[in-house]
Amino acid sequence: MSLTFAVPARTEQAPAARTRRRRGRTARRTMTGWAFAGPATIVVIGLSIFPAVWAFLISRTKWNGVAPATGVGWRNYERLAQDPDLASAARHSLLLTAVFVSASVLLGMALAVALNRRIRLIGFYRTCIVVPYVASAAATGILASYVFNPQYGAANSLLRRIGLPEQQFLENPGQALLVICGIALWGEIGFTTVVYLAALQDIPRELVEAAVVDGAGRWRVFRHITLPGLRPVTLFIAIWQSITALQLFDLIYTTTRGGPMNSTQTIVYYIYEVAFQTRRLGYGAAVAYVLFAVTLLLSGAVLWHNRRGTAGMR
Repeated sequence: MSLTFAVPARTEQAPAARTRRRRGRTARRTMTGWAFAGPATIVVIGLSIFPAVWAFLISRTKWNGVAPATGVGWRNYERLAQDPDLASAARHSLLLTAVFVSASVLLGMALAVALNRRIRLIGFYRTCIVVPYVASAAATGILASYVFNPQYGAANSLLRRIGLPEQQFLENPGQALLVICGIALWGEIGFTTVVYLAALQDIPRELVEAAVVDGAGRWRVFRHITLPGLRPVTLFIAIWQSITALQLFDLIYTTTRGGPMNSTQTIVYYIYEVAFQTRRLGYGAAVAYVLFAVTLLLSGAVLWHNRRGTAGMR
């Protein structure tokens, strides 16, 4: 009888032992992963959360960075609605964002469709599209300031050769913001093209071939198969490029410095002038937090609209 009961006891203990060993290996792998990723994660979180909290505390003070700060409560935020310079910068940022995002989506999609073909030297063409995105925005701005110089720039030289009137470009208050948008688009179009190109290659070819067999032309295939497949990517690009446009600073700093006549002064450049040129750090931090809130609400609204549209299609 003793032997009869010993065998089942061992068989019952074996699975439990294997489970404990498996859990031990999993715990060791988890601890090893956190040992490598933990310090970097702590540094990244610390560099993100600490400045954000500190900036919020500064936004409730009057401080020039040298003298002791004076608490003013929510007074800096109350002044935002009465600041005409901030309202002008907000209009410039909204116009820049609307033009830049729309052009990024349309041009990026068109270039991706053109580059999603098996043609000769396709790798060279794709590389040429990505190169401007790799270059820094500061270098792009310095180069563009020479290209669009009204006196000796390459843009006016080209206009003279084809018989068109010369333009003032970055020195004209009515043209400067659109030229800035074009320069930013030239530097960012490689990103949107690559993202759209990857999305196009993920669309099942069986759907396209079935539509062609059923007699659908290129436009109908693009409208009913390609566009719905690109919808999630379009949402991502719209949010990403909106944030990029709202935070545009280095390109403006290296080209116009907010001029001429403040026609290219965006919210981020206005924050720079208020905080670091006029030394109103508290008010500049308040404007920065409002920009963060607007960006967050904009992203949330786009996501909500996309989910609502997806649910309606179902």
